[in-house]
Amino acid sequence: MKGISYSRYGGPEVLEYGEVRDPKVGPDTVLVKVRAAAVNPVDWKCRAGYLDGVLDAVFPVIPGWDVSGVVVRPGAAVTEFSVGDEVIGYVREDFLSRGTLAEYVAAPVRTLARKPRNLTWEEAAGLPLVGLTAYQVLYKALRVRRGETVLIHAAAGGVGSIAVQLARHLGARAIGTASEANHDFVRSLGGEPVTYGEGLAERVRGLAPEGVDAAFDTIGGETLKTSANLLAPEGRLVSIADGDVVDYGGRYSFVRPDAEDLTRLAELAEQGVVSVHVSQTFPLERTADAYRRNEEGRTRGKIVVTVDWPDETQD
Repeated sequence: MKGISYSRYGGPEVLEYGEVRDPKVGPDTVLVKVRAAAVNPVDWKCRAGYLDGVLDAVFPVIPGWDVSGVVVRPGAAVTEFSVGDEVIGYVREDFLSRGTLAEYVAAPVRTLARKPRNLTWEEAAGLPLVGLTAYQVLYKALRVRRGETVLIHAAAGGVGSIAVQLARHLGARAIGTASEANHDFVRSLGGEPVTYGEGLAERVRGLAPEGVDAAFDTIGGETLKTSANLLAPEGRLVSIADGDVVDYGGRYSFVRPDAEDLTRLAELAEQGVVSVHVSQTFPLERTADAYRRNEEGRTRGKIVVTVDWPDETQD
């Protein structure tokens, strides 16, 4: 099958398009015909070797964790899905090797849910990782409640844009940091935008003089420190970007595959609670360009790679 792979750590130049090994379908996996796969910052951080201390790489690595596609073969013990089912997945294993940026992926059932019927393939592919991240932080780590004020960083990005929508669904007030060019976008999600950078603390204090009940840090460093200083008494702080959050009495969170959580997200998408903004798409053979675009930062919503299947009968 065709796919993307890399045989050593490095920049986008190490990515190769061509023939890759066919996936093996284990008893609790399903073979998914990939229609789209989203690009995430963690993907290129893995490729650059930044996560080598926590994730083994079995080269050559097929990158990618997000996917939308169609089940073409269930494993021998699989009862959850059948041939033809449309699915989404956050297909992360405990090592780097068998990713989603290929024509097919063998996905463990614990990583999958049914695709929201109202989303395109591209939108659906953009939901799993960022959606699960936002859901697990807001619902489980921060335990956001109705009437609270939540500070969400990078509110126009993949994780932040979903977090704003979920916070509003929970009945909370969402203050989101974003560039001025993205303020209208954040407002369209139900958030109250503030410009990031110098003077951020004063701008947030202007909206929440008594501090925020919860802060969701997606950036780390000085932004994390600022977030800690903006908390109200008994305020909660979670970071997905900086382990030093524990020094401020907060909690570090790394998204986990969870079929139940992903199913709930799919339901929220079908109810119109959560939408996915796709800013740009690239064909599979131009995956390196998709990563270059993502590495520039400040992407509104998601960048997605598509897999072209001209013959829809081909499985």
